[in-house]
Amino acid sequence: MSRRGWLLFLGMGVIWGVPYAMIRVAVRDFDPVFVAFGRTLLGALVLLPFALYSKVLWPVLRQWRWVLVYTLVEITGPWLLIGHAETRLTSSTVGLLIAAVPLIAIVITTRLGHERLDMRRALGLVIGFAGVTALVGLDIDVSNLGALAAIGVSVIGYALGPIIIDRKLADLPPIGVVTASLAFAAALYLPFALWRVPDRFPAGASWSVVGLGLLCTALAFVVFFALIGEVGPSRATVITYINPAVALLIGVSLLNEPLTAGMAIGFPLVIAGSILGTARAKDRREVVPARA
Repeated sequence: MSRRGWLLFLGMGVIWGVPYAMIRVAVRDFDPVFVAFGRTLLGALVLLPFALYSKVLWPVLRQWRWVLVYTLVEITGPWLLIGHAETRLTSSTVGLLIAAVPLIAIVITTRLGHERLDMRRALGLVIGFAGVTALVGLDIDVSNLGALAAIGVSVIGYALGPIIIDRKLADLPPIGVVTASLAFAAALYLPFALWRVPDRFPAGASWSVVGLGLLCTALAFVVFFALIGEVGPSRATVITYINPAVALLIGVSLLNEPLTAGMAIGFPLVIAGSILGTARAKDRREVVPARA
């Protein structure tokens, strides 16, 4: 990999590792739906000029039904549910649970007949889900089961998103799909966000929403497209295994979240299982999930 490729790779690992901490800070003062709305609106406004200049929106809008489905499962649902979950769970725990997305993707693609569940994949699933079990069993009490369910639905949505891209939207320009999806999501959030406009705008929460929109959404996709162009889609998706480590590091060091036994045991198992289960996954021309 070239020096530019490594810089882009490390940059993406950080950019998509910090949202969990920002969400945690934002939902302390803002309703999760307002946080999700602010993020999608800012991201859409920043990417819109690029999409218009490149003339990539019209082909995407002609496939608006599947773009809307992708928006619901990949952005609208997960970003709202993750925000709600982070009112109860630490950002570190959420980031590590989201790392199970590749495991769920293996199950879904196998069930759909897209890929074969061989011994290597099966072993990866067993190891990965053992890690999830350790995280849930050691770190999450009964009072947080609702938050856990929210993360579970988000993980399924994140796993379904690339499949929709691959099967229904693969011929569309990625930046057009992302821009349209963010705009659709902002429109869906708008009526609910209007009822949740905060009475005050603390600096920490406000800057977190701005950071989510500009850094973790708009800039993230620009950098990611550059990374795909530099190293290809298959190698680019390896950032999936770096993001949780960044989320854990930030949560523990900056937000004073505890480093628990569940994290210490579950994190390496989830990552090892994901790597083992997806090591030979076929390349895709895809828009990578719009991660939290």
